[in-house]
Amino acid sequence: MAKRDFYEVLGVDRNATADEIKKAYRKLAIKYHPDKNAGDKEAEAKFKEVAEAYAILSDDQKRQKYDRFGHDGPGMGGGFEGFGMGGGFDISDALRQFMEQGFGFGDIFGGGGGGRRRSSSRKGSDLQVKLKLTLEEIATGVTKKIKVKKKISCSECNGTGSAKYSRTTSCPVCHGSGELRQVSQSLFGQMINVTACHRCHGEGQIIENPCRACGGEGRVTGSKTIEINVPAGVANGNYIPLHGEGNMGLRGGPAGDLIVHIEEVKHKIFERRGENVLMVLPISFPKAALGATVEIPTLTGKAKLNIAPGTQSGTLLRMRGKGIPRLRGAGMGDQLIQIQVYVPTRLSAVEKQKLHELDEFENMHPKKDGHHSIFEKFKEALNL
Repeated sequence: MAKRDFYEVLGVDRNATADEIKKAYRKLAIKYHPDKNAGDKEAEAKFKEVAEAYAILSDDQKRQKYDRFGHDGPGMGGGFEGFGMGGGFDISDALRQFMEQGFGFGDIFGGGGGGRRRSSSRKGSDLQVKLKLTLEEIATGVTKKIKVKKKISCSECNGTGSAKYSRTTSCPVCHGSGELRQVSQSLFGQMINVTACHRCHGEGQIIENPCRACGGEGRVTGSKTIEINVPAGVANGNYIPLHGEGNMGLRGGPAGDLIVHIEEVKHKIFERRGENVLMVLPISFPKAALGATVEIPTLTGKAKLNIAPGTQSGTLLRMRGKGIPRLRGAGMGDQLIQIQVYVPTRLSAVEKQKLHELDEFENMHPKKDGHHSIFEKFKEALNL
């Protein structure tokens, strides 16, 4: 099912200010929040949709990309996240964003009191790695395996952070809410400042006997080999987000993402220009004058190239469909071949003699155009 336009989701126009976007998001997020619509899958889906729309439109850079490319832009999330690789905006992302915006239990049901314990599942941090690719790999697509060092679930306590037979108790400071609220008076009325509890770090629970292996975090440092499917046509600046392959969260919290940044390796022969690749082909003077068929390298093997008689140095030839596939949409780029007529710097006596003999022929010299030679035109242009 195609995604709805994010501006339509929030009910704002495309010129809406940041404040208007946030106000619209708050209104809809409170309306469809799971705590207010228990068991209502349709409301949950709308809550996630509203949260995803706000995540893009509240970020200036992402909003600019969305305005230009729509849902298919880099870093938009969902089904075309990065450039088509995995990802998605799940309910935990939506709930976390709601809390990060400073909204809480009182916003959902009205009033400022009635504290509620924050989710005990805290998402782990994202990881970022660079993946070097050759132009040959980019032209065909490739599957790579990389070993990533990251935080993984503690096997000793199964990610709970508690030693065996230990239990958790309600935090004595926030009484299980995970929040501390400070009420103050101002000229504008009563102000409520909500912060995470310093004792339980916003979890609302205290572990009586922490696991010795992980120190109560529920996670340890480990490594994992991850397979990455890279589509053909990627470029420097593209990235592949792998959902849930980042650091594990504290005490059973969901894992963050692994962001794989593409880095092109400089090629010995080819220079990339968008979907096209350029190479310089040195040929001898006889081949340039007489014409020839030569075998040249391409990104996927070798191919025959016909050089017409009288080809000049600097001529640009094109082999269609021998470049790089377009990442979005059908079609291939081309391979461009710039001809460079080779002039030898060292000659034997026999070679010199042959060249002197050739120099006697009229066709070895630039042609005169009427009564003016090329050199005469050049002198006239410079007023010599």
